[in-house]
Amino acid sequence: MTGIWTNPLVHAAILSVLPIAELRGGIPYAVAMGIHPLTAYFLCVLANILVIPIGWLFLETGHKVLYRLKPYRWIFDKFVLRTKRKAEKNVQRWGYWGVMLFVAIPLPVTGAYTGTLAAWVLELEKKKAFCYLALGVVIAGVIVSIATFSGIGIFKLFTK
Repeated sequence: MTGIWTNPLVHAAILSVLPIAELRGGIPYAVAMGIHPLTAYFLCVLANILVIPIGWLFLETGHKVLYRLKPYRWIFDKFVLRTKRKAEKNVQRWGYWGVMLFVAIPLPVTGAYTGTLAAWVLELEKKKAFCYLALGVVIAGVIVSIATFSGIGIFKLFTK
């Protein structure tokens, strides 16, 4: 199979929009596949930033329809309560900067998806929240890139 679906750039972008992988999967994959580090960074960060408006659109539309279904409602409520508890402390203390910090730390369940959900649950103003969430993604991308190169450098030391 050839074409666009076998392109590592496409794979890196897809990884960057997946809920668990996000930048933590996209950037290291791209670099491992030989993509220039700056290209990997910008591609994966832009792809991950797309999660924010898509997530907000879903929460404003599709969520309302799906929330009528009991299994969805149970899972969503459980996830929302956990997200709200985690993010609310940061937002109360730091305001919009708290949402940015929440997204900027590239740990599991602190990416663009959860940050967007937190901003929506806490009823933050969309445009302002988008800017802070996007800045968080940019910072997370820098951290993941540094971690990727540090890991590659350490790996090269032991493989010589």
